[in-house]
Amino acid sequence: MLLGWEQIELSKKARVAIGTVRRMEGFAGPIGSRTETLRKVMGALEKGGIEFLDDDRPGVRMKGKA
Repeated sequence: MLLGWEQIELSKKARVAIGTVRRMEGFAGPIGSRTETLRKVMGALEKGGIEFLDDDRPGVRMKGKA
């Protein structure tokens, strides 16, 4: 949502199947996926400008924002 990407764009950038992205987005709660798949998706999002937060309030934001 922050990047404005469609599922197909994320799947191409992460080099994972579109079905994988759809399943990941459809999960309620923690995502059950292979570690390598998660790394690929997270890496694509990070290259796009997303920063993953892992502090007292985990979440995501655009890089460079306070």
